[in-house]
Amino acid sequence: MEFQHIPVLFHETIDSLAVCPDGRYIDGTAGGGGHSQAILDKLTGNGRLLSIDRDPDAVAACTKRFTGNPHSVIRRGNYADMLEIAKSLDMLPVNGVLLDIGVSSYQLDDPERGFSYHHDAPLDMRMSKEGLSAKDIVNTFSWQELAEILSKYGEERFSARIARGIIQAREKAPIETTCQLAEIVKANIPAAVRRKPGHPARQTFQALRIAVNGELDALEAGLSAAFEALAPGGRLCVITFQSLEDRIVKHQMAEWCKGCTCPPDFPVCVCGKKPRASLLYHKGLVPSEAEIAQNPRSRSARLRVCTKL
Repeated sequence: MEFQHIPVLFHETIDSLAVCPDGRYIDGTAGGGGHSQAILDKLTGNGRLLSIDRDPDAVAACTKRFTGNPHSVIRRGNYADMLEIAKSLDMLPVNGVLLDIGVSSYQLDDPERGFSYHHDAPLDMRMSKEGLSAKDIVNTFSWQELAEILSKYGEERFSARIARGIIQAREKAPIETTCQLAEIVKANIPAAVRRKPGHPARQTFQALRIAVNGELDALEAGLSAAFEALAPGGRLCVITFQSLEDRIVKHQMAEWCKGCTCPPDFPVCVCGKKPRASLLYHKGLVPSEAEIAQNPRSRSARLRVCTKL
């Protein structure tokens, strides 16, 4: 299966990055290379783009796509480690960083990757194809650990019921596939909830995917690394797809934009704190109705952008 990914808020993101022809940039979540291609198209002279992805399929696809482009550098890795990767390439500081958080269309649509409940496939969910898999988690973790994952990362109201259901099911036979897990979830939530729109296993699969890939920890580390990598005036563009991710990005950018913390009744500032960044969009950007109609998966996306001062 060819690695393809439909970038959401595509034009808004590239416009927000304000690419300078001779600038240096990092695409921390290269995927199929859609955003990377748009950045490369704007680079001339000494302009360089570092494209990073933890998925070996994405790295192979980008390598094939950008072979021969003098402005392109591709590395396999976690975007949380972008500082070390960029430093090794003598690419610091950079003029912009782009992060498109979450799972790609390719990963969802390739049954063998085990991300989706729409296909019966091995229960995997590893973006890097290495380390602990979703199968390992559901077959070895205690019900309390499973319930915590489902509640924390999936905001699943029936996390305890589902977790106990998983334990009961695996006592009879190991849970091997995505459809097995989806059926267990269905069987352990109220009938009224099963009748509601949307797949009842969506939050469970989201929670396991986040846990398997350490996504929220990587996001927090990646944001810090990205901001440190930026030159003054550089921009950080982050696209999120669910509330947990968006809250982390929103709060971190707000922290960078925070200035004086002295009590309001102080006549002069004594703390000396100054804003380190400014927001480009106060509430972020969301997809248009036209984009949502064309790509329903974009519905929950939000783009947040800040400029380093």
